[in-house]
Amino acid sequence: MGHHHHGHSHGHSHGHSHTGNKKALLSSFILIAAFMIVEVIGGLLTNSLALLSDAGHMLSDAAALGLSFFAIKLGEKKVSQEKTYGYKRFEIIAAALNGLTLIVISLFIFYEAIQRFFAPPEVQSTGMLVISVTGLVVNIIAAWILMHGDKDENLNVRSAFLHVIGDMLGSVGAIIAALLIMFFGWGIADPIASVIVAVLILVSGFQVTKDSFHILMEGAPTQIDMNQVKAALGRIPLVKEVHDLHIWTITSGYPVLSCHITISDEGVHDEILSQSQRILHDEFHIEHSTIQVEKETNGCPCPHGTCN
Repeated sequence: MGHHHHGHSHGHSHGHSHTGNKKALLSSFILIAAFMIVEVIGGLLTNSLALLSDAGHMLSDAAALGLSFFAIKLGEKKVSQEKTYGYKRFEIIAAALNGLTLIVISLFIFYEAIQRFFAPPEVQSTGMLVISVTGLVVNIIAAWILMHGDKDENLNVRSAFLHVIGDMLGSVGAIIAALLIMFFGWGIADPIASVIVAVLILVSGFQVTKDSFHILMEGAPTQIDMNQVKAALGRIPLVKEVHDLHIWTITSGYPVLSCHITISDEGVHDEILSQSQRILHDEFHIEHSTIQVEKETNGCPCPHGTCN
């Protein structure tokens, strides 16, 4: 019996949430972009770095949300012969760009804050307080909208959500700084609040960049244990060996697997293939798998030493 190569694909469940994601991202984008302009003007008028750093974060928020929305729209484009998975990967590229943008913005705020530690400028605390409280309300609304998106499964929506949460904390920092300047005249509270915002931006930026680079480098999905997959397939009766196992992610919530399964000579190819796909689907939520089943006597068709 020859070697069989079988491609198998169910309908992908990750498509159902895209409409909700698009609405959430677009609504949040309009809200954040509009308020960002208010915050930039307010930061310049009140001479507050905390407000300007929050506006910088909001700029990256707006870019993140706009880019994420564009990525999902682009990801819907039909599969073509040149792009056999369509444009779904662009979502991950967008998330990586978002993460890198956050890191750059945080470093710029650190630099500005250091200058202000040595020479704290005069800050108009009342204007700063009004704008930062409004900013907090805007961020809470945006976070609430994104909470109803698919943030646990979709890296893009999660990166946008993290931006907004960081922004919300930035607004809290600016409120506290404004109150300290107003009641105690602590001008240094402004650069301190900016540094706290910068740290928050840096942490979320690093995490999103790390996650997206892991996917772009074809890393195994963090929620799937390769050894468990191998053991589960190996427990199928008449399966002798599972090798050349690869698991990677096309885009958030879309894991893909390929492997070779060696079966004993009395094993029935189609039965073992069907059992394998059922296990992958039910236990590991892998809906797209390519499995090559080979009889033990025939051996693996790979050139010597290339199967692992």
